[in-house]
Amino acid sequence: MRRDLPAGDGGVAEDICDFLELEMLEQLLIFTRGGLILWTCKELGNALKGSPIDTLIRSCLLEERSGAASYNYDAPGAAYTLKWTFHNELGLIFVAVYQRILHLLYVDELLSMVKHEFSQIYDPKRTVYNDFDDIFRQLQKEAEVRAEEMKKSKQVAKNVTTQSKKQVQAGSEGVGKQRSIGSGKGLGDDESVKVRKLENGHQIGNEKSVVNGVVKNGGSDVGAFDVNKLQKLRSKGVKKTDTVVNKAAKGEPKKKMTKKNRVWDDSPQESKLDFTDPVDEKGDENISVVAADQGESMMDKEEVFSSESENEEDEEVGKDSKNNTKKKGWFSSMFQSVFLLMSCFLRFPTFSIAGKAYLDKSDLGPALKALKDRLMTKNVAEEIAEKLCESVAASLEGKKMASFTRISSTVQAAMEAALVRILTPRRSIDILRDVHAAKEQGKPYVVVFVGVNGVGKSTNLAKVAYWLLQHNISVMMAACDTFRSGAVEQLRTHARRLQIPIFEKGYEKDPAIVAKEAIQEATHNGSDVVLVDTAGRMQDNEPLMRALSKLINLNTPDLVLFVGEALVGNDAVDQLSKFNQKLADLSNSPSDRLIDGILLTKFDTIDDKVGAALSMVYISGAPVMFVGCGQSYTDLKKLNVKSIVKTLLK
Repeated sequence: MRRDLPAGDGGVAEDICDFLELEMLEQLLIFTRGGLILWTCKELGNALKGSPIDTLIRSCLLEERSGAASYNYDAPGAAYTLKWTFHNELGLIFVAVYQRILHLLYVDELLSMVKHEFSQIYDPKRTVYNDFDDIFRQLQKEAEVRAEEMKKSKQVAKNVTTQSKKQVQAGSEGVGKQRSIGSGKGLGDDESVKVRKLENGHQIGNEKSVVNGVVKNGGSDVGAFDVNKLQKLRSKGVKKTDTVVNKAAKGEPKKKMTKKNRVWDDSPQESKLDFTDPVDEKGDENISVVAADQGESMMDKEEVFSSESENEEDEEVGKDSKNNTKKKGWFSSMFQSVFLLMSCFLRFPTFSIAGKAYLDKSDLGPALKALKDRLMTKNVAEEIAEKLCESVAASLEGKKMASFTRISSTVQAAMEAALVRILTPRRSIDILRDVHAAKEQGKPYVVVFVGVNGVGKSTNLAKVAYWLLQHNISVMMAACDTFRSGAVEQLRTHARRLQIPIFEKGYEKDPAIVAKEAIQEATHNGSDVVLVDTAGRMQDNEPLMRALSKLINLNTPDLVLFVGEALVGNDAVDQLSKFNQKLADLSNSPSDRLIDGILLTKFDTIDDKVGAALSMVYISGAPVMFVGCGQSYTDLKKLNVKSIVKTLLK
């Protein structure tokens, strides 16, 4: 359906844009939630550059971002905008693709019409819908007609605005003429004074006579301001302040408090509690320190999530109810059931019995708001909680409720499934397997720890090293934090306790060069893993972020771990998003190297405020690989997804 360019009386650019709005819909697809494509428009069968549909499914629909209005996809030589809608009852997805430079206003309405018409002929047993081509052709014509009407309405609005501007200009010119007339030409002295007074904003009564700017008897100047009163008020104010100052000056000065001398106790001083490693007289470190052995790391212990206490309580409640039912008899049990049913109706007006109710946005609103507030109390960032609720609403709207169910329970079940999908890693990262694969290739496995200041990168790096040592993997530390004072000594202490080698060059060195030399040393010595410690840096620190990008681009590590606190809330979104953005902007390679995984620290101090894990995974798409939960080397474990989801929703 290609036509000649319309010949409009406006600019050529506007005519071209209007023509493209009508014609340049790149593609429209209909597919199931399982990924089966049911229909595509053959007339719009333009070859899409890249894979926008696959990226939409992977990065938006599967990541619970379906509540967004649109999705932007960038490919070499093309930039697309994708819009979609769902038919949740039938499990269908309708997607439209068009060039981002175009602002197609009718796409949402076209998708709604296609959704309505296709649902009329949909049959789960069919996989081919060639008969829908004619229907879509008619719907596209209707959309084009409406786009033309919208164009005309825009033109009318432009004409109205231009006419109003002309009227305003004409009115301003008339006012200027009146002001020139009222400047005193052709008027007496008294009248010219009146005009000037009116322009200054003073109201002059009818009984007032003004001569040479003086108000005579017979009038009242309401709008005029009495200067004498202002002077009197000022003089009074000065006098009051003077008296206050004088009183303060006359008052006696306060006596200064003198600090008493501290009396020291004559009792002997207790011995200093020093738990550091012994040092010889020359100041050198004693290398003969026994390696730290604190038992098995929690990473190797499977944390079984079970609700045995709840099951026991449920069993006890069930036994009691059975006994009570036997005692009460048939009539009492029937009365109790009816009473329970009536209470459900009174408490939950949207309680469904026969499963005939279809969910609407107005029905989902209160339940989603309560769920959003609950997530925010668990330290989930407000932006993430809102997007999650929008995604759940999009997945439930128009869906048929099951029998004997409440909207709140339906929404909570959908949110639970969404949280499990988000927190479950999209790709499995098995460090032990990857370490052995790198060893077979004759190179060390490199892990870089990055993050903001004070989150515990060095301590948790030592925990990871301890876990690797328990699996008979040789580890070497690289002290690339050449910025913070004491960072090298801190890492040297951990290396000495764990009896593993450390590569260091001191302070004020280039971290990228230090990491490169450390990897070369590990290759020469046969170390399996190199753990690179970097300086803590805020996400807005441009020089340090540039140095971090240089370190990653120069050494191409196998794993980039972002170390973040479990205590943060909204700041987690800002930290991770800006870290990824800076690494992408400052990257020299064609493929951007971003955060691969997350290590959450101080997880034992947050009680039920576990929302930071959800916020970080949602904003970055990287999985939580380690969780720090204590001060010893063994206090490192995996993230239990089921436990986190239950804590977020309880």
